[in-house]
Amino acid sequence: MTIHRRTLDDARRRARGERLRGAAATVFAAAFLMLPLLPRHAAAQGLPLIRDREIERVLSDYANPIFEAAGLGGGRITVRIVRSNVFNAFVVDGRNVYVHTGALSQSETPNQIIGVIAHEAGHIAGGDMAALRERIRRDQTKIILMRILGIGAAIAGAGAGAVAAGDELVMRSLLAERRAQESAADQRGLSYLNRTGQSGRGMLETFERFQRQEFISARHQDPFVRSHPVAAHRVALLRDRVQKSPHYGKGDPPRLQLRHDMMRAKLSGFLDSPATVFNRYPRSDQSIPGRYARAIATFFRGGPNGLESALAQVDELLKVQPKYPYFWELKGDFLMRSGRPEEASVFLRKALALDPESSLIRAQLADALLALNSNAKTAEALELLKRAIRDDDQDEDPKPRAYRSLANAYYRLGRRPEADAAIAEAHFAAGNVSEAKVFAKRAQPSLKRGSPAWRRMDEVISFKVDG
Repeated sequence: MTIHRRTLDDARRRARGERLRGAAATVFAAAFLMLPLLPRHAAAQGLPLIRDREIERVLSDYANPIFEAAGLGGGRITVRIVRSNVFNAFVVDGRNVYVHTGALSQSETPNQIIGVIAHEAGHIAGGDMAALRERIRRDQTKIILMRILGIGAAIAGAGAGAVAAGDELVMRSLLAERRAQESAADQRGLSYLNRTGQSGRGMLETFERFQRQEFISARHQDPFVRSHPVAAHRVALLRDRVQKSPHYGKGDPPRLQLRHDMMRAKLSGFLDSPATVFNRYPRSDQSIPGRYARAIATFFRGGPNGLESALAQVDELLKVQPKYPYFWELKGDFLMRSGRPEEASVFLRKALALDPESSLIRAQLADALLALNSNAKTAEALELLKRAIRDDDQDEDPKPRAYRSLANAYYRLGRRPEADAAIAEAHFAAGNVSEAKVFAKRAQPSLKRGSPAWRRMDEVISFKVDG
């Protein structure tokens, strides 16, 4: 078959354009297209966030020294957990770092996740997201991206070639800027690790791993590769600086490694199939993390003796670590899921006594007490829920559920206006503003005018959705 020169040139231009569009789509999809979706209510926008006190405490202990070193301390930033089995982490604003469960499960050491968090903190400290937003506004890049991703209308007519050339120039400029930001975030992150006396080896191991992925199809790459382009010279520079650090050979403390392994075991137990868990943690593995994962998998596998066997396995763990609150919490969770709230409340009380700052366990205990259908227990649950909601600093679940439980408690106690107000708050926390307004309008007339509850409902009623 013979290909005419003009046809060949056109094919080459199309190929270059497809490569550029593919690169742009993968590099910018996570960084840009999420920008209008996440900042207010990430869960309401479809991002599958999960909450777990044990895992959140581990991540806070990883992140807080890094944030302090970056000048971002004081509780200004929250590490949020995205349920996804792929390795990824990202930031979209100056308030949150999002880490996928896949990253937590696939990381072998605390230092690897700490390195990822340090890199993302580098983006926040450098104001990278704000700079990219400004670039979008200045260059009308959003329109170009929509066109590249097939969202906008196709360009037709004689001017298409000139417009495409302009697109290419802008995209090349943006890609160069993005690469520069990634390298700068590496260096900032490494400086935070040095200031906190930690090795940068985990960060290097992560980026070396994803550098190898750049040679495979984008369809099979982890999103972390696509949103964090890894150039060979960038990794070489990082490797040089990491190896020169006086902390290069420093390992993770054994206690921290155990907590990391426990986190991975818990994620596997709850998110993987029981068969996968038993394959990953065979009975020959008598470590605490291995036994932890199998106890959870035993419960979810079910069967005639599933619950009792799972409880017995947790009891064995409690013999080893009787003051570990999350083993007591696990027993309570198993019993609640099995319709035995009275027994569950005993173990959840013990968990809360061992971790009295946990809003999540406090809300779990309240749900167990509500299930007992006692006025006294309902009144206790009401106070537990009010404190859980007040102390929790995240909008995502279980806060909407806690508000619904609070509404249930108010209804049972005959306090209808407060119940409607709680339902309004549940909808508002979940991002359902129109429904929140309905219940706020229903609650407000019966609330004392000028009271905090009345003013809050007024805020919900008058709230305007951006855009």
